Formats: sequence, structure tokens, C-alpha cells
Amino acid sequence: MAPVKGAGELPMEQLPEYADFFEKLKAFHDERGTILDTNARVNGKHIDLYKLFKVVTQRGGYDIVSSEKLAWRKVGQEFNLGATNTAAYAFALKTVYYKNLAAYEIKTVHDREPPPKEILEDISAKGGDLLTRTVENFKPPQARENLANEQGSDMSGDEEHKTPKEEKMELDDPGSGGGRSTRGLRQAPPQRVLFQPNLSSSRQVRQSSGHLQSPQPHTAISSSYNHNPSSNPNSVSFSIANYEPRPQIPLTLRPVTTPGNNPAQFKENLRRVREATAAKLGKSIPSSKGMMLPGTGFEGPNIYVRTLNALRSGVPEEQDYALHHLVKISHERGDKYKFEAFPGLADGLIEKALEVSVLFYNLKWNISLREDEHTKELYSLDGINGTSDILQRIQSLQSLDLSDEMETDEFHHSLTKINEAGLVLRNMSLLEDNAEYLSRKHPLRDFLSVALNLPTLPSVTELQHYALDIAEQLTKYWSLDVSDPLYLSLLKQLDGIDRGAILTALRAISRISMNLEESNRLKDVPISIIKRICEWVLLDDEELVHSCLDFLYQYTAVPDNVALLLASTWDNTLSLSSLLSQLVRLLLFNSHEVISKRLIAPATPVTPAKEIPPIPVDLLEQITKFDEPDRSSHWLRSCFEEDPESDITQIALWQAYQARFTEFSTAQNPLSPAADFIKNVSATFSTANAQVIPGPNPKFIIKGIRPRHVPTDFKGNHYSRCLWKPPGQLKACGELLLRPKDMWEHIVILHLRLSQTDGGKFDLKGVDQQQLFNCHWAGCRHFAATGGTKSPYEVGMHLKTHLPDTSEMASTRAKHNRSLPIRPSSHDPDVGSATNGYGGAASFPDFEELGGRDAAFSLQTWYTTATDERNDAAGLPLTSVLVLRNLARNIPKAAITLQDRTGDRAGKDKVGWTQGLFSPLKERLWFVIAHNKPLAHYVVDLMGMIERDAE
Repeated sequence: MAPVKGAGELPMEQLPEYADFFEKLKAFHDERGTILDTNARVNGKHIDLYKLFKVVTQRGGYDIVSSEKLAWRKVGQEFNLGATNTAAYAFALKTVYYKNLAAYEIKTVHDREPPPKEILEDISAKGGDLLTRTVENFKPPQARENLANEQGSDMSGDEEHKTPKEEKMELDDPGSGGGRSTRGLRQAPPQRVLFQPNLSSSRQVRQSSGHLQSPQPHTAISSSYNHNPSSNPNSVSFSIANYEPRPQIPLTLRPVTTPGNNPAQFKENLRRVREATAAKLGKSIPSSKGMMLPGTGFEGPNIYVRTLNALRSGVPEEQDYALHHLVKISHERGDKYKFEAFPGLADGLIEKALEVSVLFYNLKWNISLREDEHTKELYSLDGINGTSDILQRIQSLQSLDLSDEMETDEFHHSLTKINEAGLVLRNMSLLEDNAEYLSRKHPLRDFLSVALNLPTLPSVTELQHYALDIAEQLTKYWSLDVSDPLYLSLLKQLDGIDRGAILTALRAISRISMNLEESNRLKDVPISIIKRICEWVLLDDEELVHSCLDFLYQYTAVPDNVALLLASTWDNTLSLSSLLSQLVRLLLFNSHEVISKRLIAPATPVTPAKEIPPIPVDLLEQITKFDEPDRSSHWLRSCFEEDPESDITQIALWQAYQARFTEFSTAQNPLSPAADFIKNVSATFSTANAQVIPGPNPKFIIKGIRPRHVPTDFKGNHYSRCLWKPPGQLKACGELLLRPKDMWEHIVILHLRLSQTDGGKFDLKGVDQQQLFNCHWAGCRHFAATGGTKSPYEVGMHLKTHLPDTSEMASTRAKHNRSLPIRPSSHDPDVGSATNGYGGAASFPDFEELGGRDAAFSLQTWYTTATDERNDAAGLPLTSVLVLRNLARNIPKAAITLQDRTGDRAGKDKVGWTQGLFSPLKERLWFVIAHNKPLAHYVVDLMGMIERDAE
């Protein structure tokens, strides 16, 4: 029975290295130019190449296995090929390895270059010594006929160097224990073959195939062999099983010359034919030497000049060619393609883009460069100063009845070329030099006005976006007044619903006259647009909000515009207070919380205890229940702790233990002897060891432990010492208790002298009403101002502030506790520590006894917003605070202007406007100052304006 695989053992096919092996093997054969047979079979059984490779390499490799007798049969046993015909199956298995894995083994295992495939894979697997095989020393194996005629070929012991043949069965005695599995079987009788005389000539005749004639098979088989036809090398079945096709001879191929792969030769052949034909006819072919043939010689203008000339030609096909290449050039070479280097290019593109009116109004604009000529005709545009009444002309045009769902080929083609012209203008305007050049082209402003006022159809959206992108790049060079057609066209875009158009229009308006000395005043913006912009600021759209804030920064810089905001707020048209609140919220937009830690007081090391702490009664009762050495171990753990730098004398430690437990010693449970006790100390603490300090009087110590200030129970919980110290007493109470509840009851019963009822409650009614109760916990002065209180309940509740909070709300309350106080001065004996040894925010070591504390820190939370490379404020927070500063600066001026206009109907007092709008926001502004460093000085300026206005 085959062994059962373990539960966690994967089949070989599922191992990661299995797939990796075949991947590398296939790549090796592809590189070598040989064929990999992954479906090799022997005796009808599939041979796993991975398993075969592992088995052979574990035995030393192909050469080692081939040199060992019967080794390939042993390899075949791993694949259960069968008990019969073992020699044939062994050779077939060897052939599988030889063809597929031998060269791979030489390369990967032995790290050598395998022999060429012509002396390896392309020949039979006979023989071995592949590692030393070269083209010079290799002799091809002889044919089977020659091997049969060679003397002594059957006597060779190396079966791997010749074709496998029948094996002589080793017969054993019936009782032999080392016989083969076939012992005791009856042997087949020798086969009788009729005598057939050999009529062929003794001279071998070469057949037409080029091989020698094979000799006739033997007429008899020795009786010492088991006869099996399938294993007989001379049998037909064996020949078929071991048939190897003749290796293919590579063909010598010559490429066929065609006009496609050798046009020069065919051209030369054609020339010779023509010359021969002309010679027969007695004619001569005129020589073309020195003549400039078409397509040769002068190369003509470059692509830039070619496109310029094609665009200005007016020929539709040439213009299509030019626009096609200009789109690609402007996209790829826009950083170096400048209008100044190609005069007329910008004019040609503008003229082509203006043809859009032909498609929607059946009107072709004509750019006039003569004075007053443009005023005579509707279609004539002023190319010198720009057409001031372009909007009125567009409104007077009658748009064509077009269906956006169905377009003719001619309409689609024309619109595509117009869009390409707009795209080229847009791409080239991104370069600063080109933008400045285009800003001097007045027909371009007319085109932008025409494009932005086309009929509302989806087919014009692309061209309008190109026009808005161009306007965004050029408005910084223009000063647009309130009646400018382009200014009105940009404002019109803000009434739309296209987010992309709104964004670009806002940026274009905000950039008006940015590069000029004249400021952008943004006059006569409709209040409906201002209201929409204030509403967009509330959206969660960073890009849109940023564009709106840029617009508002330019808009609020003018007091007259702020007066319009105040009037609209007074009329409830818009809410300026909502805008201010949103601007303050944006001061912390995308802020990141950063907590900084600042040291207030450094840590003070703890002073070692001067004496061994006493054992509380309840703890003593638990310790005395144990026998030695457990009793001494528990006492040591409760009263001592590990400290590699401290030590205690052995005699002091032993005497302290005797003083505590002598009274509990009995004959059945005596105390440990001193020597055993000292040994137990080292067993209890890993750092403790007994040492002797040499000198005149040697000192015996225990190194590595020190006394605790307060004992601990078996679980490591610290006891607390009562610090109640009434006036007149030199020392505090010092009672050791484990739980805060026990400590509280101890103080109330023993020190406040309140009696308990049978139900466990305290009797407050029987208290003398004239008695004053006070807190004497560690010098507490809570009731010092009044000299005490008549309410014991008030004192009892106050006592809980000195004890650690063990309720479920302890973690929540701890967040509101203040940081640890500084250590009290040593010269003030009345000021003690509000501690009890429990740890926590309200509990820290007794400074009088321990003299130490943990370091105290102050935590500061910062909210950092976007900054630039100089670590200055940037992004939405910066723009928001700038808009707030504009409003704080101009609201008083706007209030006066509004008062003059309305006669104090809506003006109010200027201080009333500023304080009424900003007072609810002061707390949030102070928070930004305290927690946002990049914006702090901006907000400080803002608060200064608000406070100065209040004065």
C-alpha cells in the first residue's frame, strides 16, 4: 500500500516550485531551440518530468546514473513501470530524461554550458559522459547492425553504452532468501525456428536509404534467457517502441526578391530592360543626370510655414491640412511655437474661428482695418479698436433653425474645423508670450463675445469652453469696464449651470487687469450673481470655492461693492452673516491636528525608603497561613522591590523578618534558619545576591533589593497610608489600607468620629450642630477660610477628592483633571502632598517620604493648514482671511456710503454693523489665533481692525 500523505502535505503538482520548474524548463528549451515533451510516456504511463529530474539529480545526475549498472532500472521503479521488459523501459525512461532534462541539468545543476543539440538531443541516448562531451571528442554511436557484429559486445558490463537487450535471469536455489521476485517460475522452452538458409551474398549491400542491411535474427535463443518477444531487441515490438525518427536536415532557404523588399534592384532591372529595348530599336534614352526630378532637390518650406500658407490660402482642403497639423504642433510644441515668429497666423485662426456665425446665423464677419468702415455694415468688425456694439449686433441676428440631434456632413465638418481653430488659439495662449501677443488683437475679443453668446446648443459647448480658457489667459492684460461686451458675456456665464464654464468665467473675471496698474473694481455685478457666489462658497467643492473666494477678494476690496452687500443684507436679499460664518469655518479647512509636548517640571528621582514598611493586619493574616519558605517569599515580595543599585545588610533583613514572625513560629511551622532565609532571598528576586564587602570588619549584604515605601498585596496592589494629621500632632495617622473605600470609612469613623447605624449608614442627625468639621488630610486648607463646616456630609464628600476615583466614570473625569502640581517647598511643613499612594492624576507619591515625582508636561494642540514653500499660509484658509479683512476694513466705509444714500434708513451706525456681524465670530477667531500658526498674524490683523472699529 502506498504511504498516506500527511494532512498538511500538498500534492507535488500544487507546490509553488512545481510550476516554477516547468516555466524555467520551457524557457530553457525555447532559448536552446529544442522541443520540450511535457507529456512523455513509458509503457503507457505519464512520466512527471519534475519527479524524474529530482530522482536523477538526487542520485548524482545523468552521468553518474548512466555509469552505474542497472541504475536506470532502479530509477524506473520510482515510476512503477512494470516488472517485465525492465531493460526496454529503463532505456525509454533514460531517453525521456536525455531529450528533455539532460541539457537543463548540465546548465542548472553543474553550472556548465551543455553540448550543442546536434550531439545531444538530436541523437540517441546511448552512452553517457555528457559533462565532458564536445564536438571534437564525440564519436557518434554506431548503428545497431554494427554493434551486433562486434565481438564481445554482449560481454560489456556497461549496459547504458549500447542498446538494451535481454537480461540473463539469475536463478537461485529454491530455499535461497536473496533470489529475485521471479525465482521458482518455470522458464519458457526455447523457441523452435525452422532452418532457413542465408541466400544473400556475404557482401553487404547498401540500400537506397543509405543504411546497411540489417543481419538476420538469431535462429535460436539461449535457454539461459527468459524468452519475451517484447523485450527482445530484435523483435518488431521492441523496434517500434524504440523507434526514433531520422533527424531533420535544415533546408537552405533563399529569400525571394520582390519590389517590396528590394525596390532598388527592380528599378535597376527595369532600367536595363529599357536600355536593351532601346538598343534593339536603335534609339537612345535621354540622360537625366543633373536634372532636378520631382520630389528631389529643393525640399520646400518647413511644416510651420507650410501650415501658415495653407491657412491663409483660403482653399478649404489646404486649411483642413493646416488645422490638422496646427492642433498637433500647438499641443506638442506650444512652449516654443510663438505667433510673433509667424505673422498672420493669429489673424488666420481668428478669421477661421469667426466662421462659426455662418453656421448659426448665416453671417460671415468681415474684419475691417479702415476707420469708420466697420460702422456701415452689420457684418463688419472693427479690427483696430474692437467692436463696442458687438452684443447688439448679435442680438439683432436671427439664428437658424438647427436640430442638434441631426447634423449634415458639411455642417459637422465645418464645425470641427472651427473647433480646431479655437483649440489652437487656446493651446498657444497658454504661453505667456503668445497671450500678450493675442491681447493686442481686438478681433479676438470680438470672437470671444460671439462665441460666448451663441445659441444654447450642446454642439457649441466645446467652442465656448475654448473661448473661456482663452479669456482666462488674456483678461489680465485687459481693462474691462462695465459696458464692455466681453465683461458682460463673462458675467452671463455665471447664470448658467455648467460647472466648468462657471469656474473658468470666475477665474477670468478675477484676473481682469491683473498685470495693469489699474485695479479691477468689478462694478455693477448683479446682486443675483453675488447671491449665487455666496451660496457656492457653502458647497463641498474646493475648486469652485477657491474660484468664488478669489472673486470675492477682488469684489470686497471696493467699498461701494461692500455697501451693496450691506444694503442686500438689510433688505434680506442675502445673508452676509452666513457668508462670514462660512469664511471663518474655512480658516481651518483641511487642517491637520498636531499635538506638541512641553516640559513644565522635570522628573525628580524617588528617595529610597528609610525603613522596612509595617505589615497591615489583613496582609499579615494571609502571609501567616503559609509554611516556610513560602511565608518568607511572600513577605519579601510585599515589603521589598528589585533595584540593582541598592543593598541591605543580611543581619538587618533577618532581624526584621524575625521581629515580624517570631510570635507566629511553632514547633510544626518554625522560622527558616538564617542561611536558608538568605538563600531564599536570591530565589525570590532575580537581581538579589549575597555579597561580602571586604575590610577590617567585613560587611555581609544582599545586593539588588530595597524596601518599599508601602507594602503590596499578593497581586501587586499598593496599600495607601492615611495622611490625616490634625493640628498639634507631629506625624500623620499612617494607617495602611488597600481600598479607597476602606480609607474613606477609616477617616469618617476614626477621625471625624461619626457613628454608624445597624444598617451600615452614618448617623448624621445625632451630630452636634455646633461642632465644626474640617479636613486635615496632608495639610489640606479647603475649609481654612471659614474655619470649618457644620456639615459632616460636605467634609465626607470633600474627602473623596483626596482618594483615587475607582468608579466607572473615572476615565471620563480624568480628562478634565489638571496637570500635576509642582513639588511643595521643603521649608513649609504645613503644606503637604495630596496623595495616597494609589497613583493617577489625583494621586502621586508623598513628597515628604519619597522626594520624587514624574515629569509634568503641557500639551498644546495645533491645527495646521496649507502652507507654501516658505511655510506661509496658502490655499482656502489664506483667501478666506483676506476676504474677512477686506470686509472688516470696508464695512465702516460702506456703512457711511449707505447712510448717505438712504438717509440712515439702512445705514445704522458704522460700529453697529461691524460689531453686529463680527461679535458672534470672535471666539472662533481667537481659537484660530491660538491654534493655527500660519494664519495667526493674519487673524490678529483682522481682530485689530474689529477692535479699532469698536473704539
